[in-house]
Amino acid sequence: MERTFAIIKPDAVERNVTGQVLSMIEEAGFKIVGMKKIQLTRKQAEGFYYVHAERPFFGDLCTFMSRGPVIALVLEKEDAISSWRNLMGATNPANAAEGTIRKKLGVSIEENTVHGSDAPETAAYEIPYFFSALELV
Repeated sequence: MERTFAIIKPDAVERNVTGQVLSMIEEAGFKIVGMKKIQLTRKQAEGFYYVHAERPFFGDLCTFMSRGPVIALVLEKEDAISSWRNLMGATNPANAAEGTIRKKLGVSIEENTVHGSDAPETAAYEIPYFFSALELV
């Protein structure tokens, strides 16, 4: 079994589509082993997205991710990272495949409903950024 990290982003929480996202996750065979609703501070968002600090979109991304509550998740499944990436769909909802979360629920390339780890090393950083070992069941 593999674990990956996911976030239901502020735009999805604001639009009350978190239940739809969670249903799609469970229907795809993921086990939710950690889940919490939190409000990131700007500093926490900057720490989480530090790998993008030199990118032109970094400031806007951190503002967006700290504007409202998010749902942080740890998902478990065989090949969880690639399976979650496939379920999320392309970053730009306009380019996402039918049946993906971003195609169904994404608004724009910036407000695309969900985040997910892109590699085992990323998941190894992202999961403990939000969860202690005791919170994963």
